[in-house]
Amino acid sequence: MTEPENPKTPPVPPNPSVKPEAESPGRPSEVQKSEQELVRADKYRRLIEAGVDPFPHKVERTHSVLDLVDAYAGKTAEELEPAPVRTVVAGRMMSVRLMGKAAFFHISDGRARIQVYIRKDKVGDEAYERWKLLDIGDILAVEGALFKTRTGELSVLCDSFTFLAKCLHPLPEKWHGLQDVEIRSRRRYLDLIMNPEVADVFRLRSAVISWLRRFFDGRGYIEVETPMMQAIAGGAMARPFVTHHNALNMDLFLRIAPELFLKRLVVGGLEKVYEINRNFRNEGIDSEHNPEFTMLEFYEAYRNYDDMMEMTEEIFCGLCRDLLGKDEFPYGDRVISLKRPFRRVKFREALAEGSGLPSEAFDDRPRIIKLAEGLAPEKKPVTYGKALDIIFDKHVKEKLVQPTFIVNPPKEVSPLAKSALGEPAEAARFELMVAGMELANAFSELTDPAEQKARFEHQAEEKRKGNDETHPIDLDYVQALEYGLPPTGGEGIGIDRLVMLLSNRRSIREVILFPLLRPREDQ
Repeated sequence: MTEPENPKTPPVPPNPSVKPEAESPGRPSEVQKSEQELVRADKYRRLIEAGVDPFPHKVERTHSVLDLVDAYAGKTAEELEPAPVRTVVAGRMMSVRLMGKAAFFHISDGRARIQVYIRKDKVGDEAYERWKLLDIGDILAVEGALFKTRTGELSVLCDSFTFLAKCLHPLPEKWHGLQDVEIRSRRRYLDLIMNPEVADVFRLRSAVISWLRRFFDGRGYIEVETPMMQAIAGGAMARPFVTHHNALNMDLFLRIAPELFLKRLVVGGLEKVYEINRNFRNEGIDSEHNPEFTMLEFYEAYRNYDDMMEMTEEIFCGLCRDLLGKDEFPYGDRVISLKRPFRRVKFREALAEGSGLPSEAFDDRPRIIKLAEGLAPEKKPVTYGKALDIIFDKHVKEKLVQPTFIVNPPKEVSPLAKSALGEPAEAARFELMVAGMELANAFSELTDPAEQKARFEHQAEEKRKGNDETHPIDLDYVQALEYGLPPTGGEGIGIDRLVMLLSNRRSIREVILFPLLRPREDQ
């Protein structure tokens, strides 16, 4: 709605019970309001003076906007005219075209838009003047009958309307929308208003999680919950966040992985378990990493990592088929194909293939460590196993576009996995790489308590040498293994990256509703 440059009535602040937000770029403070914000605040006051309830409790809708569009947009004017459909529909006003004593405007429910036609002679002088106090961004309910305009657009002929909420700040200019990536992440509510396709990403995310639950429930798995605050940060090699429990006067760690607790449950006889869990890692932030992220982890007794590979193919192909309706889809400028079987390559072969180094070069440990130190100087001290991981990340990972199982990485960087059969220096483990991202990681779980304790002790020694990315000693977990863990296959799948892949998004920020961001200095 066009807003006058000079409001005739002196502006007043909005309801004093509403606390002002801190000033930030694009968000003027209470003492530095823009002209449009002053106009909107004045209109809000005038609505209240006119007897409008500024905070109604509810509205009885007969349809959502999407319901109407789905059911009636395809019908002709002749089909609607004999018995016009009456509706009460609600949404946010997103555009308006004034024509003196009448106006067309659109309302949106976030999934669809519908046009509304309001006439002064239809709603009455008082109601029409009250409607003119509304702005783009305001939320209202409209009652009326459906009809088609001369151009064939489905519309509601407004008999009456109900004010539901005032938008006290102008929305971003409609042609350019909200483009600033950081503002979109910080103010997700505004991103969802201005970019409706963003909501489709999170509907897909919800559908992915629902599909996964059905998949595992249908195979006899049970969903469990394990502690998010732990006395020992185990289950992965990562830096934890530390917190403090006042009553117990002890430090606790936010979970970096649920693995050790889930395997305790398998020891206890829960042969098939899964958890969709929030994990926290006190590490860097980039397009694939957020300190708080979502993982699916599942464990099944009497299985190994070969079985997990088969199940992983079934999961990824089933998700793609059922949610996207196809087994190929775009990701950036590539087309990803999730047709079975996925390619399988040994870790060492992938290193040679991606780095350009001959396979025998990886037997020269000092040379490999020196090469890795040059590639990632911030990660000192570098062990041989970590060096191989660094070279893989820098030279190999981004080249793995189509689904590829990288099999049998070094045992040194896999302290919870069995040794590969016939290859004692390698782990019975795989990582699934797609579009240059690691999407899944699975083991044949180590079940020998003595060997597990020895590996924990080796990790503790590495930590004393300054390597923070190590696994702590968890003696209770070792004791659990002493009661007997059957052969077990286990796997973790990154939900955020999976949604990135299926929704063709290149940053993890785009698939997390509220990613962690550094606070602004002026907030």
